[in-house]
Amino acid sequence: MSMVEMLRFRRDPLGFVENYSHRSPSGVFRLPWGAWCVGDSDLALVVLRDPAFNTGMAPFFGDLLPSRPAQNDFGHAVRNLVRARLPEYRVNMAKAAAELPEASQWPATGAMLVYRCTADLLLQPGASPTLRRSMEQAVRVGSLVRAPHMWQRALVEMRRPKLKPVVVELVTARRREGIPADEPRDLLDTLIGVCPDEVTSRELADLYLLMFLSIVGTVGHSVAWSLLLACLHSRPRSSWPWPADWIVREAARHRPVVWMVGRSVPRPTEFGGVPFQPGAVLSVSPYLLHHDENRWTRPGVFRPERWAEPGEHGPYVPFSSGPFICAGAAVAQTMISDALTALADDAHLTVTGGDLRPFVTNAAICRPFVLHRTTKPRGGPPRRERR
Repeated sequence: MSMVEMLRFRRDPLGFVENYSHRSPSGVFRLPWGAWCVGDSDLALVVLRDPAFNTGMAPFFGDLLPSRPAQNDFGHAVRNLVRARLPEYRVNMAKAAAELPEASQWPATGAMLVYRCTADLLLQPGASPTLRRSMEQAVRVGSLVRAPHMWQRALVEMRRPKLKPVVVELVTARRREGIPADEPRDLLDTLIGVCPDEVTSRELADLYLLMFLSIVGTVGHSVAWSLLLACLHSRPRSSWPWPADWIVREAARHRPVVWMVGRSVPRPTEFGGVPFQPGAVLSVSPYLLHHDENRWTRPGVFRPERWAEPGEHGPYVPFSSGPFICAGAAVAQTMISDALTALADDAHLTVTGGDLRPFVTNAAICRPFVLHRTTKPRGGPPRRERR
């Protein structure tokens, strides 16, 4: 990619990809860094849903698990654990939201809120104080997503705690001691219980950290997008005119955190008029699918009310689609909605700063903004914020 194109991409990543898609004469186009992206919605859905493109192992797990059935069992076990602990998460989030300062820095606060409300789910209290401190530090320094600039990555790397050796040690100890047969105490118990014996302790540690990143990072940054978009599109110091679930769905459509997914070409084929060899990767952008003017009404507009209107829904794939869809998609939606509900409960929310152009690396995260949360007094105007 030329320096000019790199600057354009950094300035407006999603607009950059959208422009390339519109300029392409076919449904598949090449991005400046060499990747192939499917811009046509019909072709993109074929890539995501056709068994021919979705055989073998789910790319999300890499080679950390030995088989597709093992991947399925793993995903379902994590989903079931988190779903069973949702009441606890909901109570924790209500308390954490009430304790927020009047002004908080986002999106960093989103990831920290989600971590603190899932800390006991991730690791039972008292299990490993060292690991708990290191996980909180990892969230605090922003190491759950790749920083957009080199100097930021260097700074994060300097401050990043060394999590994996601590997790490997804990996994080894728990495997030696055995885990409860009736109910898992935390995420680590769940993973040890569901993973085949051939999965090494180091691989299991990688899986644990992958889930930590997915739960805390994806949910936290999705909460941040939902807050920012709802506040920017509603009247200041008034309650939101939409249910939390509509806001979350529309935010995930308008600004999906997972901005690109890929599938391997299984055999020599021509796709969108372009020849491909086996092993080539075709990428699909949920953002492009969510902004297809032929599938969505006014896709460039943030309209949560569209989720109550029949015929307003085009292809919706914030957690992918087809055989490799995220097993925890519905649970993640609930977690984000619960967080948004807790933050808005009995409070007025406004934002300063904020930019709808995301930072895009391995995820599309919102740029920094400040959330102002003032408690609604009984029988009077909202309390003034301290300056």
